Amino acid sequence: MWGSRYVPRYHGHCPFPQATSTMHVLIAEDDQEVSAYLAKGLREAGHTVETFHDGHVASVAASRSQFDVLIIDRMLPGADGLNIIKSLRAAGNHAPTLVLSALGNVDHRVEGLRAGSDDYLSKPFVFSEVLARIEALVRRSRMTPQGTCLQVGDLLLDRLARVARRGDREIELLPREYALLEYLMEHTGQVVTRTMLLEALWGLHFDPRTNIVDVHISRLRQKVDKGFSTALIRTVRGMGYMLRA
Repeated sequence: MWGSRYVPRYHGHCPFPQATSTMHVLIAEDDQEVSAYLAKGLREAGHTVETFHDGHVASVAASRSQFDVLIIDRMLPGADGLNIIKSLRAAGNHAPTLVLSALGNVDHRVEGLRAGSDDYLSKPFVFSEVLARIEALVRRSRMTPQGTCLQVGDLLLDRLARVARRGDREIELLPREYALLEYLMEHTGQVVTRTMLLEALWGLHFDPRTNIVDVHISRLRQKVDKGFSTALIRTVRGMGYMLRA
């Protein structure tokens, strides 16, 4: 699915994460056909799966058992999916969580992420993308020490040393460029809107109608993608940007 893994020579603080091993997955989805489709695919990929069709029952199961990742439908009988996530986070449960929902506009995705989910995927979806996203979530959650290393393809960010590398080349970044790259890598595989970037990096809760985000993205692309055969920073027309291997 990810193709051959390229491992550059690197001798800094941050080791490359290992490939995702077997995962224990919770699926909270009231559509039994969708639930069965997901469970079948995950089990065929070698993972263990528990499925629930009621939000309250799923919430209790998630709080009592240790899961590597949670896949939660937003609209569930018994308990709303976002409320489940909020309750788990309040209780100290930080299991990586992917929200699935038919509600897929920007406001809905932002609401889901702010509720504590790690990723948000709109229905209808393709199973291979679900699998890729939860594998990425679990890899990030298993990074040591305490998530100090971020990796996307051959791009590595060592947050302890504040060093970025792609392949054997160190990337010199200004403070704002570093923050922008870190934010994109933290949201690997997700569409990041200009509004999200303005709020996270510039503290602006409104659109000032400037091209400040586009300018910084353009500069970052020159440093991260120029000279490499594969572009990692991608434009999603009408929506924003995505960092993806």
